[in-house]
Amino acid sequence: MACKMDITFENGTTMPALGFGTWRASDEEVEKALNEALEAGYRHIDTAPVYLNEKTIGKVLKEWMDAGKVTRDELFIVTKLPPHGTRASTVEKFLKKSLDDLQLEFVDLYHVHVPFTVPEVDGPFLVEDGLIVLETTTDHVALWKAMEEVYEAGLARNIGLSNFNQRQIQRILDNCQIKPANLQIENHIYLQQPELVKFCKANGITVTAYSPLGSKGIEKLLGREVPDLLDNPVVKDIAEKLGKSPAQVLLRHLLQRGISTIPKSTNPTRLRDNIDLFGFEIDDSDMVRLNQLDQNIRICDFGFFPGITKHPEFPF
Repeated sequence: MACKMDITFENGTTMPALGFGTWRASDEEVEKALNEALEAGYRHIDTAPVYLNEKTIGKVLKEWMDAGKVTRDELFIVTKLPPHGTRASTVEKFLKKSLDDLQLEFVDLYHVHVPFTVPEVDGPFLVEDGLIVLETTTDHVALWKAMEEVYEAGLARNIGLSNFNQRQIQRILDNCQIKPANLQIENHIYLQQPELVKFCKANGITVTAYSPLGSKGIEKLLGREVPDLLDNPVVKDIAEKLGKSPAQVLLRHLLQRGISTIPKSTNPTRLRDNIDLFGFEIDDSDMVRLNQLDQNIRICDFGFFPGITKHPEFPF
């Protein structure tokens, strides 16, 4: 079943509200899963250079377009300016590298992946004494001007932010010619960020939720236990009542809050379940129950970047 709900940006562009996330999927996994996702009806595909799979994603997309199974206009492709490119002078260079890897002439949405900067390197980020080496000056105003330039050049149909906090977004709003179209943040029942979401909506910025199912799979990366959202008793109770899976309830909750989302799965059955969200609704009383589960628990706190909290623009 194809996605039956769109998010509309202020410039009139529409984005499918449900996308396919590709973080922490190897080349082999992402090739198989992306083919499954496109077959299932996903057209919004989210990636980033730091996921190390843009070339494989580009290969699959080209195969689908060359075969006439999908047109470029039907796709909504999102990628991001990486942490080692978060400076005005390297925006265009890194976007062109992504376009080359994705075999595309433009992306539909280009995000600044993080509000902080690390030194530009080929390969893994620089580490000294067990800590990530930081570039402590990150000029968001100059950076955003360079993002506006790639938008004006037609290399990105929309530009946005990821992992920025309200203060950082406000700085850009106070100095921009083109407002961010979208903010991509961690958002799920335990981290609903209602004030940030409200702020974005009040300023005409749409919101996309990553880790909507809680990213239980990154426990080893983080080196700590991560809560299991799918095992929450309230979620399970509502799922049973609706005859749906706990994952479908979590994703539908976000959509009904007006938030788009990009669940990642490499399991064909779950891929199809995750997009089958448009034939049911969670009633108001159950939405309240889910809203009350918010505990301000951040799972993706960038703990896998040791020392990053020392950066002056660390957002959390």
